[in-house]
Amino acid sequence: MSELKNKKSLVIYFSREDENYAVGYVTKGNTEYIAEYVRDIVDADLFKAEPLIPYSKEYGKCIEEAKQRIGNAPIKNKLNDICKYEVIYIMTPVYWGSYAPEIETAVKNLDFTGKTVRIVTTHEGSGLANVVKDIKKLCVGANVLNDSIAIKGTECARAKSKIEMWI
Repeated sequence: MSELKNKKSLVIYFSREDENYAVGYVTKGNTEYIAEYVRDIVDADLFKAEPLIPYSKEYGKCIEEAKQRIGNAPIKNKLNDICKYEVIYIMTPVYWGSYAPEIETAVKNLDFTGKTVRIVTTHEGSGLANVVKDIKKLCVGANVLNDSIAIKGTECARAKSKIEMWI
């Protein structure tokens, strides 16, 4: 996919610090490492889908809160237009078998016509889960590539070379 490297790119991601499954308490979320690697490799812009109401610091409570936010997860800032981008990277931890609810809020009303979408999940055993299938439903008109990757959360801080090879 090296032909995509020089295209105008945007990374849309959700990431959460505090307690992460199998990682412990962190000051930077696992998915944020991956978003920053892609930003640096392809000179992409970043959009972090930050929840309007922060999640609990404890992982177990956070996951329950995320379950309650499915279909209604307000975010602090809105992404209004992606027309200047050719490639959109969507990155999310796997929550309840799919993307974090804030990802849906961030992308659901955007025009993906003619855009190329690449997906990365972070997880501790879920792999891609249903994320790719669910993103395809959200990003109507996009060419969602079949090269999505899943990176274990415990490996994210050291996964730059894996991302470089993927890109």
